[in-house]
Amino acid sequence: MACMKLGSKSDLFQLEGQSWLCTSGLPSDVCVEVGETSFHLHKFPLLSRCKFPEKCVQEKEDERKSCVWCLDELPGGAGSFLLVAKFCYDVKFEVTATNVVSLRCAAEYLEMTDEHNLVSQTCSFLDHQVLKSWADTIHALETCEAEAVLPLSEELDIVSRCIDSLAAKACEDPSSSWPTQSPSTPAVWNGIHSTSEPCSPSQNWWYDDVAVLSLPLFKRLIHAVTCKGMRPNIIAGSVMFYAKRYLPLNGRSSSSSFSQRNHHESSLSDGEQTALVEEIIQLLPDQKGATPTKFLLKLLKISIILDASSARRETLERRIGAQLDEACLQDLLIPNTAPSVETLYDVECVQRIVDHFLDIIHDHDDDDDDYEQGSDDSLPQITVVANLLDAYLAEVASDVNLKLEDFVLLASSFPEYARSLDDGIYRAIDIYLKEHPWLTETERELLCRLMNCQKLSLEASTNAAQNEMLPLRVTMQVLFFEQIRLRSYMAGWFVVAGTTLETNERNTTTTTLNDVRERVCRLEKKCDTMKHDIRKIVKTKGRWINFYKRFGLKVRTKSFDLKSSNAPNCNAH
Repeated sequence: MACMKLGSKSDLFQLEGQSWLCTSGLPSDVCVEVGETSFHLHKFPLLSRCKFPEKCVQEKEDERKSCVWCLDELPGGAGSFLLVAKFCYDVKFEVTATNVVSLRCAAEYLEMTDEHNLVSQTCSFLDHQVLKSWADTIHALETCEAEAVLPLSEELDIVSRCIDSLAAKACEDPSSSWPTQSPSTPAVWNGIHSTSEPCSPSQNWWYDDVAVLSLPLFKRLIHAVTCKGMRPNIIAGSVMFYAKRYLPLNGRSSSSSFSQRNHHESSLSDGEQTALVEEIIQLLPDQKGATPTKFLLKLLKISIILDASSARRETLERRIGAQLDEACLQDLLIPNTAPSVETLYDVECVQRIVDHFLDIIHDHDDDDDDYEQGSDDSLPQITVVANLLDAYLAEVASDVNLKLEDFVLLASSFPEYARSLDDGIYRAIDIYLKEHPWLTETERELLCRLMNCQKLSLEASTNAAQNEMLPLRVTMQVLFFEQIRLRSYMAGWFVVAGTTLETNERNTTTTTLNDVRERVCRLEKKCDTMKHDIRKIVKTKGRWINFYKRFGLKVRTKSFDLKSSNAPNCNAH
């Protein structure tokens, strides 16, 4: 830490109780009271340096009263005045980054403005030593926050100059010669990185140091580095670090600091935490990708718990929606804290986030005149989010208090082209049906309209065909489309087999025929299994021919053997 030594004499001051006495040998002729502390000094050394007390001394002498000066409003209090007194008596003492601000303000208050006086000495020390050092500037700025010092330090531009100095240093090329100290913050802290360009140790070294500042000063510093052109992802990293120090982002009871040097519990009240959350939301850069979606979702959860303003929560939901394709399922599970709501998770909040995402995709695709089929840029994003939403629905489907209309509304948010397979939504529907066995047939039908039976994988189709919770119509559709798929599969293999026989007749005829026979045998077994399932369904819930009539499907009479099988064979059209 920078240090300036002043004075040449040995210490003359002695503390007795709450009074400082000057042991120069001469009787005291003035008493200076600063708060509860008194100083018994001499007029001449003080008046030779300070202009402020002159009027006070003259008034007391005219009134023939004992000379007592009251300096309760002196910046820095008794500690600053002790240094002022030592300066006036030419006693040795040190000026450092931790006392220079209060001493500068006290000197200004006492009008110690002559050449080579205390004002000029402290100004020179600030300009040429303190503000040249990152660590000393931090220490000086912290002392500016004292209530008795802050107004005058603002008036003297000390705060602004400290912030400008810090901002300039934070924005400098990390390869420059300063700061000489090694970075205090590792490259990875609590697993948080910016999604666009993760900060390296040379970029985030200053996060921990500025996190000790009060929120008003921290906000001014963030504004300063923004004006100097610092990249949004680095700014977001600093704001996240500050938030994680003072907010319980991992739960209500976990508000400990993630600082490497300050492992302390946050002492902020709920009201102060709410105010901090709202300020943090405003400080985070608006640019998409600057702030990780994971952090935004954590901030949303704590803002809901602390009952932050609806405007701030809406801002977070909009930002999360803009980069929802970067979210993960666990972070999207937002607990429902409203006392009047019985559901475990806040599905309505997720619905709003999804709506913001779709609005952005819609606006983007409208610009490309390609919304119906999805543009090349938006299709991967909307597919990722659709799969994420299916996983989310499967997770919340087990909540018995989740209303059917809320499930259907969220599941039907995405267009048909968003899903290449409907296995995910089928899984969610299956869980919901099992956890809500009281649903009527009509409600089950409504729920199953969310999936396309033709877009189920073989594994999902097999499961659906045996799922007793599905309506009969859906089960028959699954079997019908699976039979069509099976026939197409068989036809394709016969074509391949024929081509293989023609081109490799001499060397591979026997091997190919055996392979084809084996595959056909397996397919026939699958077909027999499907026939068996259909017979069971027809015996309990109706005939196959009625199913075809119900859906207006045309069939050939010769494709059915009603007496023997009551079901279409593998060659039905």
